[in-house]
Amino acid sequence: MAEILRFLWVFVFLSNPVFVFSQFDQFFFSGFSAVGNNISLNGSAEIEKTGILQLTNDTRRLIGHAFYQSPIQFKNSTDGKVFSFSTSFAFAIVPEYPRLGGHGFVFTISPTKDPKGFPSPYLGIFNPNNVGNSTNHIFAIEFDTVQDFEFGDIDDNHVGIDINGLKSNASASAAYFNDDSTKQPLNLKSGKTIQVWVDYDSVRNLLNVTLSPFSLKPKRPILSFPSDLSPILKNSMYVGFSSSTGLLASSHYILGWDFKMNGIARNLDLSSLPSLPGPKKKHTALTIGVSVSSVLLIIIAISFSLCLFIKIKNADVIEDWELNIGPHRFSYEELKISTKGFREKELLGIGGFGRVYKGTLPNSKTLVAVKRVSHESRQGLREFVSEIATIGRLRHRNLVQLQGWCRRRGDLLLVYDFMPNGSLDKFIFDEPKLILSWQQRFKIIKGVAAALLYLHEQWEQIVVHRDIKASNILLDAELNGRLGDFGLAKLYEHGSNPNTTRVVGTLGYLAPELTRTGKATPSSDVFAFGALLLEVTCGRRPIEPKALPEELILVDWVWDRWTDGMIFDVVDPRLKREFDEREVLMVLKLGLMCSNCASTARPSMRQVVRYLEGEVRMPEVVNAPGEYETGKSEIGFDDFVHSYPPSSFEVVSASASSQCLLSSRDDDR
Repeated sequence: MAEILRFLWVFVFLSNPVFVFSQFDQFFFSGFSAVGNNISLNGSAEIEKTGILQLTNDTRRLIGHAFYQSPIQFKNSTDGKVFSFSTSFAFAIVPEYPRLGGHGFVFTISPTKDPKGFPSPYLGIFNPNNVGNSTNHIFAIEFDTVQDFEFGDIDDNHVGIDINGLKSNASASAAYFNDDSTKQPLNLKSGKTIQVWVDYDSVRNLLNVTLSPFSLKPKRPILSFPSDLSPILKNSMYVGFSSSTGLLASSHYILGWDFKMNGIARNLDLSSLPSLPGPKKKHTALTIGVSVSSVLLIIIAISFSLCLFIKIKNADVIEDWELNIGPHRFSYEELKISTKGFREKELLGIGGFGRVYKGTLPNSKTLVAVKRVSHESRQGLREFVSEIATIGRLRHRNLVQLQGWCRRRGDLLLVYDFMPNGSLDKFIFDEPKLILSWQQRFKIIKGVAAALLYLHEQWEQIVVHRDIKASNILLDAELNGRLGDFGLAKLYEHGSNPNTTRVVGTLGYLAPELTRTGKATPSSDVFAFGALLLEVTCGRRPIEPKALPEELILVDWVWDRWTDGMIFDVVDPRLKREFDEREVLMVLKLGLMCSNCASTARPSMRQVVRYLEGEVRMPEVVNAPGEYETGKSEIGFDDFVHSYPPSSFEVVSASASSQCLLSSRDDDR
């Protein structure tokens, strides 16, 4: 009888596709069951009928979390040393578009089963406010399919070891070693099953990550990193997976999972795991059968021809340049539905380029801002393509994220992240709906400075924005400043000279040398940033026609008060003198330095950021904005005419700005 019962137990064990063994902090899943599986799901994560755990699908800007239900004891209670552990799991990434992944997933050890993460580059476990903080106590192995320059990613197909942030402590392009120790590349977004082993040796303080497309574990890891995880991990932690999508989306699947404390995780037999779902079937029109009568055939033929004609007439024409610009292309109907037919109630603002509408994408219910370029706009097709090609590939927390675009005959539309607080100019000029505190203004200034440093030095090319001003700084829900509107941006390679182009921009923000050389450079962006620093601090525009004659041009007025020893008189009176005098003094100094007429006298954005972060001290002496190096003037009469309105000549003859005019005329003699 005992032998019969033992046989029945073995039979039940072998016939059950999901076996969980949680005693002594270990478990094993050869597939997942919808009930009784000890897996906690949230976000978009779900278990399919086939037994596959799906973290995200091919919808944009999703987050999916899947964690083992119970916490695991990671530390020795006696000495606080982390135990050795080992895990193996099989995954597959199926991108929405071949070769374009978005965004990836992580295996993570976390203090919580529901980390408050953001989608896109943050992979669902971090957000802009906590990424990189030592208090996170988060360990992760990332499988990243998008190269994010903000976090120093090596490519768009890599594995990384992350501790408390997304700047990997160690990373390597996805690959595995075969039996003869030859490295073979792996494509994470190939849609094929890949097995991973993560082994931590607490005796040697060594972490190994191994990949393979087969069931057997290679002898050599692709990533080996010495680290003591004892200060990182807490006594009790949760293990699981987190994933997210962005502008581009992928379906992220986990097919099987084994985890063991103080032991070696087993190899998963890939052939016994659940199969990946096949490609979605496309519904095609059924062919009309034998007609009952010739009259019916004629009616069907005419109707079909008429529908085809209408469809071809209304179809979006795709030209060659549209195939290489990257971001998602929306259909016109999708954007029309999201903005409720571009009705007036959804209107967010009107500018020289056209109108901006609030929209809700029908599939994901994501709030967006839809910029509809008018036919009379100065922003034509060339600027439209520039904005897509530029901002569509940029990744920084202080840049407005482009989600996609649409072109339908004469209609040009851009789709951005929705910024609920609108543009900065509405908070500092005239009668704002909310008075920003100095702390909020200083945070915005540092955010915009970080974004400009990224554009000028940290991206793959140099990006000159050419239209930095308060109305192009947008504020998110937490009043973080984000730089937007890249319609006038210019790109060129690092180490090369910019091309001469037509002068564009806004009066009061144009660097004087632009009208003579026609070359937009990072230094000309710095000049505009200087105007922004002054207007955010003073609550006034760079040129204020209604002001007193001596206060007409903001930089001159600030310089006059500086030389008179009354610099705090220029600070926005709505702050009621509730501000950090040291920070205000630094920002005003920087505004004057950036507003210098000579491009060589202005600091770079890297220097500006270091000043703002307190890494270096500000210079004690600040030159007048009109001073420049003798014999190296770049300023001429035409420069001054284009930078300031003609009416200002009568009232600024003794100002710092007029020194640019007088000195350059002396040189001409």
